[in-house]
Amino acid sequence: MSTVSRDDDDDDSLPAPPPFWHRLNTFFGFPLQMRPLFYAAVLAASSLLVFPLGRVISLPLAGVVVVVGLLLAISRYGFKVMALGARGMFLSADYPHRMEEDVTALPWKLFFVLLAQGFVAALVQRMFGEALGLVATGVVSLVMPATMIVLLLSGSGFAALNPARLWDTMAVVGWPYLLLFFFLYLLNGGMGVGAAFVLTKIGNTVALPLLTFVVVYFSWVMFSLLGYVIYQHHRAFGVDLLPGGDADAGRPQLTPEQQMEREADKEVSRLVAAGDITAALAAAYEAQRTDPHSLPAQRRYHRVLLLSDKTPTLLDHGRRFIEQLVPQGQTSEALRVYQACRGKDEAFMPEGSASTFALARHAWQGGDAKEALRLVNGFDRRFKGDALVPQVYELAARALAQGLGRPKMALPILQQLERKYPDSEQTREVQWLLRDVVVSAAPPGPAAPSQA
Repeated sequence: MSTVSRDDDDDDSLPAPPPFWHRLNTFFGFPLQMRPLFYAAVLAASSLLVFPLGRVISLPLAGVVVVVGLLLAISRYGFKVMALGARGMFLSADYPHRMEEDVTALPWKLFFVLLAQGFVAALVQRMFGEALGLVATGVVSLVMPATMIVLLLSGSGFAALNPARLWDTMAVVGWPYLLLFFFLYLLNGGMGVGAAFVLTKIGNTVALPLLTFVVVYFSWVMFSLLGYVIYQHHRAFGVDLLPGGDADAGRPQLTPEQQMEREADKEVSRLVAAGDITAALAAAYEAQRTDPHSLPAQRRYHRVLLLSDKTPTLLDHGRRFIEQLVPQGQTSEALRVYQACRGKDEAFMPEGSASTFALARHAWQGGDAKEALRLVNGFDRRFKGDALVPQVYELAARALAQGLGRPKMALPILQQLERKYPDSEQTREVQWLLRDVVVSAAPPGPAAPSQA
């Protein structure tokens, strides 16, 4: 979901999106909007094709064909709802005529993921017994919301099976993830209750289209809910918002400069959507060249460079862009820029000592000890004599001891602090941090003299 769109990173003054449980009416009301309601009615009526098709082929085979076709149509539109909801679009009337994301293959990839997860759960039950099999099935159910989110954001079925990616996604949502799982569980139950009511209380003539409508309705409610959860955490997921969406409600009137930036975003987005990366790159380059202090222009150029094959230019611009972002307090975005550049070149590092330390500290505060250590590795050699070296030593010691649970590996750092900065606050902090390890590593004292 890496796109070039409007600048939403300057919106710190706007209130954060309300939690999803405050917007339940939005999700339940979505399938009742004009466009999705009409499409749902068409899909419901399409279920009746099973009867004329059954005259051509066998009725059971016709049922399979129609069910597969309906599930594909339901899930494909559901992923569209989820993708646009993730970018702040919750009114179908506001949907753009052309989507930048291609969700065509996602239903098939979801089928592959569900098949793989089901196979693993069945294998666990076969090898370790029914009790552990039930646990495995419960785990598969629990990670399903994260699986859907990873599948949409990455477009990869293999990424959606990666436990680390699933855990990271759950960590971004935090404890409300359990509430999200509970709501989706209730929606699934609601779909079952609705289907049972249709089958037992409604006549056979209209039972099939009504049953289809029930499945469509609850499915799109769930997709809408998942899209909003991504939107709620769009910064952490690295998702760009679309102009005119939910985030624009209550937005202050744009200044002429902001309006120009938005128009430039639209033009570059149009060129990217048309596949003309060269023209998009030229337009983005010229905008940041004429206004080198404009963060939106630098941001736009960085995003287009990521889509190009100009890796050396991306890395050079990335270093300069990070040096602009960090002093302005945009450390989260600077860390994303660093990670994007490192994805192209493992050896990529920020240019300045202050920005390097700021990114490492931000990564550590975000719970990523390995990223923090990667950033400060060799800091004292790159920036010899820098005033930040003691703080970097302390951060590295904390990442090793508290983040990775390897306090003994931090002992050489303590020795460096005691040798170079014996009276510093950082030395005292690391001494306290490693107090148990230092005691256990100390050589035994001389034996007490024996008494005659």
